[in-house]
Amino acid sequence: MSFRDTDAFSSSASSLPSLSSSLAPYGWDDAWAAEFAPYAAQGLLPGRVVRVDRGQCDLVTPQGLVRADTAFVVPHDPLRVICTGDWAAVDPEDAGDPRYVRAYLPRRTAFARSTSSKRSEGQILAANVDHAIIVVSLAVELDLGRIERFLALAWESGAQPLVVLSKADLVPDPVGLSYLVDDVETVAPGVQVLPVSSHTGEGLDVLHAVAAGGTSVLLGVSGAGKSTLANTLLGADVMDVQAARDIDGKGRHTTTTRNLLALPGGGVLIDTPGLRGVGLWDAEAGVGQVFAEIEDLAADCRFHDCAHDSEPGCAVTAAIADGTLPERRLDSYRKLIRENRRIVAKTDARVRAEMLKNWKRMGAEGKAAMEAKRGRQR
Repeated sequence: MSFRDTDAFSSSASSLPSLSSSLAPYGWDDAWAAEFAPYAAQGLLPGRVVRVDRGQCDLVTPQGLVRADTAFVVPHDPLRVICTGDWAAVDPEDAGDPRYVRAYLPRRTAFARSTSSKRSEGQILAANVDHAIIVVSLAVELDLGRIERFLALAWESGAQPLVVLSKADLVPDPVGLSYLVDDVETVAPGVQVLPVSSHTGEGLDVLHAVAAGGTSVLLGVSGAGKSTLANTLLGADVMDVQAARDIDGKGRHTTTTRNLLALPGGGVLIDTPGLRGVGLWDAEAGVGQVFAEIEDLAADCRFHDCAHDSEPGCAVTAAIADGTLPERRLDSYRKLIRENRRIVAKTDARVRAEMLKNWKRMGAEGKAAMEAKRGRQR
């Protein structure tokens, strides 16, 4: 689908609709209008970014869909580049060719991850998102660790997560399906887990209701069924769909850019390419939200800096011993906390120094313990 060819954006400058009628389907409200007031005084137009591509972007504006250059808003920080979902100030129609994005409004929420490169940079995926819909295919074995990663990034973004278990028709046994839902609910405290089937219609009424309540972003790996769900929500075959491989449930990247589309029943949808890597980016609060039960237990540990290993009076290890906390959860929590601290340490000198201090302390304690052991053996 080409946004430029969409009939919905064929209005001319001579018959501009009001801001409220033209932009409200894309999330425009009184608060955005107040934020935009200084730019309106400069004669600039508001627009929501529906797609970004090689230094340019498409925006829906009161003048219809426009193409604009982003050269004036290219900061050194990759997390501050303009992205799908941003509200921006763009040149009006008579400003010449090409048009330029002059600024974008402060983001209410921002979904970011670390890149797969060795430069330790963050990557902004979507902005001003209300609901992060994490799509997990039931065609393959559940990867609870990956779900926890997506949830940590979603909570950190400021959006409300929802886990959608797609292709629920592949699990016809209601009891077996309920067990899978229970498994995901154990790693998603405070998050709704919704089995959905585009073939049978299961769960679609709830999904439509969620998506109608603001801006939603679809997240997941290739082959999870995001494009199929997007087409279902849009009521048309807008996104390309390819079959996933039977052997591992993986699919090709049928979505190659992040596209923002208004839904016929209200709300806005951002579809994203399948994410091969789900690296954390300064997501300590998000990790804490995902593992809320561990952090609640840790508050009762005898030592405030308890590592939940062999310390006396550790409430976390006591919960593992009595079976109330799965050991897999603690292992996953430790892994994500370590990963997040490494990422933060690469950009924060204070955190880097603190980590170095802790490594030296642990090394000294280990050396002392080893010398004490040798002394007893003599």
